[in-house]
Amino acid sequence: MAAAPVWSVDPRTGKQREQVAVEATAQEVDAAVRAAHEARGSLADRAVRSAFLRTAADKLQAAKDQLVEAADAETALGPVRLTGELARTCYQLRAFADIVDEGAFLDVVINHPDDTATPPIPDLRRYKVPLGVVAVYSASNFPFAFSVAGGDTASALAAGCPVVVKAHPDHPGLSELVAHVLRTAAAAHGIPAGVVGLVHGFEAGIELIKHPLVAAAGFTGSVKGGRALFDAAAARPVPIPFHGELGSLNPVVITEAAAAERAEAIGTGLAGSMTLGVGQFCVKPGLVLVPSGAAGDGLVKSLTDAVSDSEAGVLLDHRMRDNFIAGVAERAELPDVESPVTPGAGGEHTVSAGFLTVAASKLAQEGAYDLLLEECFGPVTVVVRYDDESEAQQVLSRLPGNLTATVHLSAEEAAGEGRGAEILAELTPLAGRVLVNGWPTGVAVAPAQHHGGPYPATTSTSTSVGGTAIERWLRPVAYQGAPEALLPPELRDDNPLGLPRRFNGRLEH
Repeated sequence: MAAAPVWSVDPRTGKQREQVAVEATAQEVDAAVRAAHEARGSLADRAVRSAFLRTAADKLQAAKDQLVEAADAETALGPVRLTGELARTCYQLRAFADIVDEGAFLDVVINHPDDTATPPIPDLRRYKVPLGVVAVYSASNFPFAFSVAGGDTASALAAGCPVVVKAHPDHPGLSELVAHVLRTAAAAHGIPAGVVGLVHGFEAGIELIKHPLVAAAGFTGSVKGGRALFDAAAARPVPIPFHGELGSLNPVVITEAAAAERAEAIGTGLAGSMTLGVGQFCVKPGLVLVPSGAAGDGLVKSLTDAVSDSEAGVLLDHRMRDNFIAGVAERAELPDVESPVTPGAGGEHTVSAGFLTVAASKLAQEGAYDLLLEECFGPVTVVVRYDDESEAQQVLSRLPGNLTATVHLSAEEAAGEGRGAEILAELTPLAGRVLVNGWPTGVAVAPAQHHGGPYPATTSTSTSVGGTAIERWLRPVAYQGAPEALLPPELRDDNPLGLPRRFNGRLEH
């Protein structure tokens, strides 16, 4: 049976624009993986890898106008947002190039023999090596930063791993353009084009995770889709690491003192965060604990005013729009759930932002209200009104793992008065990033960043943003008693590559 065509679709109208490619057959997936596997040797030289990453960033930046236009046509995210996201993507590629040049990610440790130790220590030398071909599953909501040239690809290439990317159906044309840019950058350094493979289609994604030469996978998407791939990765004859970002509610706790101190500012800030990008960020605050009483009422009024002034927007595709409308309607129909600003259809192709409110007591026990503890993708949040600290703690105790958790404290609480430290301790088990007096939307690409969290936020303890994302695609290996002449240069005593390392217990830079 012939493979189905892959169309570029305009989310503003839902109409097909142009045929981009065809869905990959099992044979084509196999060819892409084998080409990537054969290209892995071309990434062995760290200097070549870092140069490739920098050239990729330069070429993506040079093609900015064409890429942003193509991305906007397929996602409706707008030139301003997309231009910034492309700049972030280029910065990320260059940041990984710097990490490759520095070499600390190899984690070199050398121990000479010590017969006086108990038990005696032989000659041991340890570092990290690339896993092999990495399957990358693109995200819908970040067509640059979490897609073909995004963080999974950049960190995998930096680790020395070729990639095969499963393009997201929401931006297939852009995916083809970006893959072409990366291959052009690879060719400039004598790297085969197969180092970055690209396939389209649902079945291709299944074939990819099952391929015996795929050594690891990175995914950003839904809980349902990610869990299916995670289970498939574990069910293989040889299971592989699967680093998936699946879903997050990103709870926010507003203390009574904070609400009394700056209700208007917090309400306005929340509105801006939950509607940013039409609510299509993985770190959108989806559940907000607000105190009952006058202070909380003022915050809700501020939120109402700000959300009411927001404009309707276009979601990434009509399937997401339908799911959003159905999801908010199902939640709004629950008894005693109110809609101060009703979210839903804003027009034939758009959605309007809004929020729901519910008493914390409704969420204290398992039942129908558990639906409010599930992520709803789009511009909506749930405001949970709590009467006292114990009610807020009960709700927090029922939450699944998250990418982020936020608390807004008063000035005194932030200075150490009250329960500020206790609330931080309560939020820490829930998320990979804990914020104080801020909003989770906006994930800085920085060495100390962690973008991950307990399941279902992610399926591993790793991060997909920041320098340590490279660790996902490496494994440690130790050599014992190997003659110096046989060791890789990274592990030789004279350190010919000038790597930072721990040598006989002492850190050397």
